[in-house]
Amino acid sequence: MPTAAIVILNYNGEDMFRRFLPSVVQHSIFDIIVVDNASTDNSLAFLAKYYPTVKVVKLKENGGYSGGYNAGLTQLHGSYSYYILLNSDIAVTPEWDSRMIRFLEARPEMAVAQPKILSYVQEGFFDYAGAAGGFLDSLGYPFCRGRILHTLERDEGQYQDSVLLDWASGACFCVKADIFHENGGFDDHFFAHMEEIDFCWRIRSRGWKIGVNPEVSVFHLGGGTLQKSHPKKTYLNFRNSLFMLYKNLSNAAFYKVFVLRMVLDFGAMVHIVFTSGLAHGWAIHKAYRHFLRDRGKIRKTSLGQPSDITSKRHKINSVILAYYLRRMTRYTDFY
Repeated sequence: MPTAAIVILNYNGEDMFRRFLPSVVQHSIFDIIVVDNASTDNSLAFLAKYYPTVKVVKLKENGGYSGGYNAGLTQLHGSYSYYILLNSDIAVTPEWDSRMIRFLEARPEMAVAQPKILSYVQEGFFDYAGAAGGFLDSLGYPFCRGRILHTLERDEGQYQDSVLLDWASGACFCVKADIFHENGGFDDHFFAHMEEIDFCWRIRSRGWKIGVNPEVSVFHLGGGTLQKSHPKKTYLNFRNSLFMLYKNLSNAAFYKVFVLRMVLDFGAMVHIVFTSGLAHGWAIHKAYRHFLRDRGKIRKTSLGQPSDITSKRHKINSVILAYYLRRMTRYTDFY
């Protein structure tokens, strides 16, 4: 079997290590490496005392998910054939890592894969971050098999087929190491959220496939570093979605999408003010303002022609309108 590293990004995650690292150590056969984003808590002392065999890569500053993984994996470049990027708030199951690597190894056309990601707190349900595989609608909004916007499905075996995806979840992101480095890794400008979707879009445009192995399940707590209810998460999701569209579409294609996105995102801003508070509405406003200010810093993906947002197998015009107007809340409602 080829060499692989399970790489866990850490920022002040002592509590997460106490809760979830035991299952990773117990059920994994590959090296476990922690990339530390300049933590200020006792998480590294905890690792040194209780898990001295876990390797640690120390970074001098907190680069977020994208910058942290880029810096950490640069130091591992050439040592492993595969990386399994694992959130610190995930519990795993026996043989999960070897089964994921065998899945990728058997598919030379596939560069990235995820397992089935279930909720750690809501027993029997899919998790928000990736569920049974991710897709994009024609405006760049993400959705999953098992999770449409805010609605999670119960896992009843309805998504046990292995299908091609638009994107795989960064919560448990299995990637061929050479493909990760050859394609520039994650975009540091994203800091956190949606960088894995951008990466998957870039490699899809170059002919690589993204897949899901539903025979492997992991359990995700969610919000281990940034709670879903935090306005910063709203800000990063909206800003980074615009960054992703801008860099991966031609200018003409982007501005056609951008006009429609402004209309829907304005509606989202009004809705979120009444449901989650003014801070979240302001976060969306700030996301647009900072996108317009900083878009010149984004390096556009070099493509011979405009790249489709979503794969040809899945053409959903607007998951937002389908969800709120047509009450389509399950992935199977679309097909």
